[in-house]
Amino acid sequence: MIKTFLTSTTLLLTATLFAQKNPVITGNYADPEGIIYGNKYWIFPTYSAPYEEQIFFDAFSSSDLATWTKHSRILENSNVKWAKKAMWAPAVLENKGKYYLFFGANDVHQGEIGGIGVAVADKPEGPYTDLLGKPLINDIINGAQPIDQFVFKDKDGTFYMYYGGWKHCNMVKLKPDFTGLLPFDDGTFYKEITPKDYVEGPFMFIKDGKYYFMWSEGGWTGPDYKVAYAIADSPFGPFERIGTILERDPEVAVGAGHHSVIKVPNKDKYFIVYHRRPLGKDGANERVTCIEEMKFDKNGHIIPVKMTFTGVKYPLK
Repeated sequence: MIKTFLTSTTLLLTATLFAQKNPVITGNYADPEGIIYGNKYWIFPTYSAPYEEQIFFDAFSSSDLATWTKHSRILENSNVKWAKKAMWAPAVLENKGKYYLFFGANDVHQGEIGGIGVAVADKPEGPYTDLLGKPLINDIINGAQPIDQFVFKDKDGTFYMYYGGWKHCNMVKLKPDFTGLLPFDDGTFYKEITPKDYVEGPFMFIKDGKYYFMWSEGGWTGPDYKVAYAIADSPFGPFERIGTILERDPEVAVGAGHHSVIKVPNKDKYFIVYHRRPLGKDGANERVTCIEEMKFDKNGHIIPVKMTFTGVKYPLK
């Protein structure tokens, strides 16, 4: 189930034509999670800065994909007692009237405190408070650093989380209140589902009954960062790599990756929200957030996305 969480069936259907441009928001922001809450598009990104400065999250909302409102410091590490530095890669969703923000913190290694946390708020723009007072996942399991989490609600209402850096991806089953993990049917709590060439940044959605699993490859600080995908009949996979759908373009930008996907309600229209590195920029944190339309061929395969400076048009045809 792709994460739109709609409360309106008439989202963004009436307006004059606006021209979106890439990047869509000002400043260095990366790892964007895009979602629709009510009648607005939202982007929850990483504030892209050195780890000691990357200690808060901003959010951005828009009703037309062109004009974005900044919601500053919706969560700060001062409100997460165990997070000392390097908060990044938020994953967001609404459940039972509450808004949840999962995040990575502290660039954790084995024996250290850090990993994946979860915060909750009454509104999309927060303020968010730490739900647990400790990490949801702290340990290194199956070689996967506990970062880059994506929370996925399956067709039966089960919540799964896919996560992992260091070229390993795990899958866990979440309690409905997100306070911990539940065992799978075989009694285990972690399943490694790493596809070929996976590095980090997992994402999942359902289209036409199929499970589309996506991830980033390459190094996030370099020009060859890119997005690949697989299609499976189950949220457990197996996820056989099909191909690359987003990568560097020497005429536009490099380092394109760590994305999310938004489906427009009541339309067969999908957007990919991602970060890239502008030409001429080679600093590790010089990353900007962009949006493009993502299309499929007659076989359901994702057509490679061409990066642009113009992005998508509104209203949506």
